Amino acid sequence: MGGRINTIMQVCFFALAGVLPQDEAIQKIKSAIAKTYGKKGTDIVRKNLDAVDNTLANLHKVDINIQKLTSNSSLPTPNSTFIAAPEFVRDVLGKIMVWEGDNLPVSALPADGTFPTGTAKWEKRNVAAEIPVWDTDVCVQCSKCVILCPHAAIRSKIYHENELTNAPQNFKFTNVRDKDFTGQKFTIQVAPEDCTGCGICVDICPAKNKAEPQRKAINMELQLPLREQEKANWDFFLNLPIPDRTKLKLNQINQQQLQEPLFEFSGACAGCGETPYLKLLTQLFGDRSLIANATGCSSIYGGNLPTTPYTTNIDGRGPAWSNNLFEDNAEFGLGFRLSLDKHAEYATELLRELAKEEEYKNLANSILNTPQNSEADIWEQRERIALLKQTLENTETNPTSPIQNLKSLADYLVKKNVWIVGGDGWAYDIDFGGLDHVLTTGKNINVLVMDTEVYSNTGGQSSKATPKAAIAKFAASGKPSAKKDLGLIAMTYGNIYVASVAMGAKDEHTLKAFLEAEAYDGPSLIIAYSHCIAHGINMTTAMNHQKSLVESGRWLLYRYNPDLVKQGKNPLQIDMKQPKQSVENSMYQENRFKMLTKSQPELAKKLLDEVQNEVNTRWQMYEYLAARQVNP
Repeated sequence: MGGRINTIMQVCFFALAGVLPQDEAIQKIKSAIAKTYGKKGTDIVRKNLDAVDNTLANLHKVDINIQKLTSNSSLPTPNSTFIAAPEFVRDVLGKIMVWEGDNLPVSALPADGTFPTGTAKWEKRNVAAEIPVWDTDVCVQCSKCVILCPHAAIRSKIYHENELTNAPQNFKFTNVRDKDFTGQKFTIQVAPEDCTGCGICVDICPAKNKAEPQRKAINMELQLPLREQEKANWDFFLNLPIPDRTKLKLNQINQQQLQEPLFEFSGACAGCGETPYLKLLTQLFGDRSLIANATGCSSIYGGNLPTTPYTTNIDGRGPAWSNNLFEDNAEFGLGFRLSLDKHAEYATELLRELAKEEEYKNLANSILNTPQNSEADIWEQRERIALLKQTLENTETNPTSPIQNLKSLADYLVKKNVWIVGGDGWAYDIDFGGLDHVLTTGKNINVLVMDTEVYSNTGGQSSKATPKAAIAKFAASGKPSAKKDLGLIAMTYGNIYVASVAMGAKDEHTLKAFLEAEAYDGPSLIIAYSHCIAHGINMTTAMNHQKSLVESGRWLLYRYNPDLVKQGKNPLQIDMKQPKQSVENSMYQENRFKMLTKSQPELAKKLLDEVQNEVNTRWQMYEYLAARQVNP
């Protein structure tokens, strides 16, 4: 049977579960086998029937001698694990986490179906056999390990030395290198119980130990001996002050990554290629974002009960997140934008009326006329709104006066952004028509497509983002057609900001694209390459594989900014060098392409030649478009 053990496990389940009488259940399984595999010949049917009989013959109880168990650990209980957690997490979610959910009465669950955010941090899954350990002497403080960590399990902080007064004995720190923080201390800390042990941080670390070249500034070591020590270090680290967002240079990764992630410890696959983009999004804009998330991997790890990785900052602000269907998520997100704009429009009307009164004039005009282009601008606007609300509370007005509505609408005068998020199955296929419509409305919405080039969550089916020659479900002989160029389609409209990014290939470029997309007053589209376990790659080296992808020209890095046309500049900027690596070298690092060379070598060679030609042609076309002279 090889790796196909579904029939064997099905027999075991029905033999033990008692859902049906055993003889009846086994007979039904055999009937299903005959029906399913009948067209494949009697030999296939016989092998599967033999598997059923052999399973029953070998199914036996294994007696475990409790006296020989050497572990001193016991399964956690809600009371022991969630002592510091909020009551609902301890009494409801905690029981679900430790497999006692069936014992909960219906009355324990929220009547309105809402669940608190920021609960993934209580799971403490301890799935990593090894975790990264930081070497203070080797580290160059680039923070690449922090930005590329798929689970927000590695973080950095800069703080004053007096904060170390009560630090645990083994807490690590060093002098900061950034001149903007001269005299302060720097720490990179790992969350030992939340790390998945994917090893990406070690693979991408650029700092090598000169005395031991095989070691870097981050190295993997056994988790269990370090668990208790690093738990104490992590708890202390979390209580260190968070840097003032308004004073950080957000275009520099080492400073930007000091921002608190509001997406943490998701249950995504270890080394996931999607989650670093979501984490970055929440670090940059999470305190004022509304996220419409299409069905797919990102909706599962984004809101899979009992916990959610989306969380809030110390002020209680965080992303407002909701999942929606494959077929209309773009329209769903557009609704967010339209409702925000309408609320802000009404609040503006009310504030203008208020500005006619002398006592409110200065405050109202400053709220209405001050730009909100930076973190400092937004912070100041929030301060003005807080003062406005306080003033309205202390002012006697007619209960039926429209000004009363301003109390509840005032917060809409602070800048908010809408992010429409999903995978390639959603954006390229099932809701492409809706996405196309939403992008052409001209509304200030941001779209993030995490492109895994396959329907990852639903079983690995081919999508229009699947590249030619890749094997996937519904493309068993290699996909015969080329990948749809979603970015080029969007660029033809001329008024949409478009970026194609790959964080593992060029993280600075990814950061720049996110900042520009959010700042652009209109629709923006970021297409983010997201490696996936379905590609048949080593997930530990996946971020470096993204470099190979770009160097071969299979994935392009570019930004298309319509605002540049007003300056007489070409809106399309290619942010990579000319491909220097063969497509063959890059493709055959992935099993989804390599498999075809084994099953149909001649077809594989034919498709490979076609892909190389198409990659060359596409590069030449983009080079031509980026070199054109543009009149303002």
